[in-house]
Amino acid sequence: MERILVIDDDESIRKTIANYLKKQGYEALSAPDGTSGLEMAEKEQVDLVISDIRMPGLNGLEVLDKVKAMDDQVQVILITAHDDMQSTVLAMQKGAYDYIEKPLEIERLKVAVKRALENKKLSEQLSSFLTIESSEYNLENNIVGKTPEMKEVYKKIGQVSSSKVTVLISGESGTGKELVARSIHYMGITKGYPFVAVNCTALSESLLESELFGHVKGSFTGAVRDKKGKFELAGEGTIFLDEISEVSPQLQVKLLRVLQEREFERVGGEVSIPMKARIVAATNKDLTMLVNEGRFREDLYYRLKVVDIEMPPLRKRVEDIPLLVNHFLGKINAELHKNVNKVTEEVMEILKRHEWTGNVRELENTLMQAVVLTQGDVLLRENVMIGKSDSTPQDAYSESLSLSEVEKIHIKRVLSANNWNKQKTAEILQISVPTLYSKIDQYKITRD
Repeated sequence: MERILVIDDDESIRKTIANYLKKQGYEALSAPDGTSGLEMAEKEQVDLVISDIRMPGLNGLEVLDKVKAMDDQVQVILITAHDDMQSTVLAMQKGAYDYIEKPLEIERLKVAVKRALENKKLSEQLSSFLTIESSEYNLENNIVGKTPEMKEVYKKIGQVSSSKVTVLISGESGTGKELVARSIHYMGITKGYPFVAVNCTALSESLLESELFGHVKGSFTGAVRDKKGKFELAGEGTIFLDEISEVSPQLQVKLLRVLQEREFERVGGEVSIPMKARIVAATNKDLTMLVNEGRFREDLYYRLKVVDIEMPPLRKRVEDIPLLVNHFLGKINAELHKNVNKVTEEVMEILKRHEWTGNVRELENTLMQAVVLTQGDVLLRENVMIGKSDSTPQDAYSESLSLSEVEKIHIKRVLSANNWNKQKTAEILQISVPTLYSKIDQYKITRD
């Protein structure tokens, strides 16, 4: 239920508006002046503030400034008995949603309130998630491959994207499960709505539950305000549950109810909220085996697996490696401002022969490192850090080196290739900048 705060020093107007809003199904709060109104807005999580402009103490424009400073998503409607162009222009410049003159026309107020709340909801969704513009999304620019296994994946994407059927994507780590989930979202009927990704391994059970379903104020220590969960913020879009196999048995029960009833409650709440989003789940584990072992609910498994998509490992689609190399080189060159666009037959054969236990993600990381270390426009064998033979020089990777020695050499080479730009080096190594500094100190790496 949306919460609206009415601020007006005229008690009769304040009560009239608050009572009208309650009849319309909103939760209405009221305050007699700007100072107490701001205290209430800060204490309670309000969605909309309706404030008079001329009041003792803080005026409406000052209230507008301070409310927006607290939470820019909160909408503000200003009302006044003294209509003038300067106040109107100033109010809109400061971010007011609307400016209404007294005496109030109830129908106009009703429309303004409805539109302001809709605007807040849309603004929340768009600011919470960096979404790819659906008009620019192109399947071929995101998922690469022409083998029969990948063509089956494309067929499944086409079949499920035109409805909100629940999808389970399985496959080893690094095979591109999230890319498939995004393709399903952006290539179909959900493309105009948010795509919300949740990593089920990144949070504890209690935090994950709050992240998914939201919580009400006071439901646990630290819950100082109501919070919307990912299911609610996804709206009519897609919620992607990555590594679904890691969800606890208790949370599995709650997810099953969401899938069955298409509704949920926030943690500590009692109001049922309809679930309108499509659910796409992914796993790198064998859920059938987990079901047999009693570690994953069978009924939830079948609810998730309405349509299943199996992502093939890279070693089973070796023919796609040249296409992937070409694709990633273009992407990496753009990111690093390099021009490494040629690959020798020797390097390509090495790439084809490698096992790629980390799949497509490992291939991309390997190419990233090789491009960083390559000076010209040809990808050199000496910079591709896989399949090194026993004759590898001691200053490169060798079976005679310890893991820490290999790490030291590689960090130093990436630092040198990036002219000791630590931010870029940390990004390539996929570690934080503080961790990089710690490694430099640990290994006593110095600049030549």
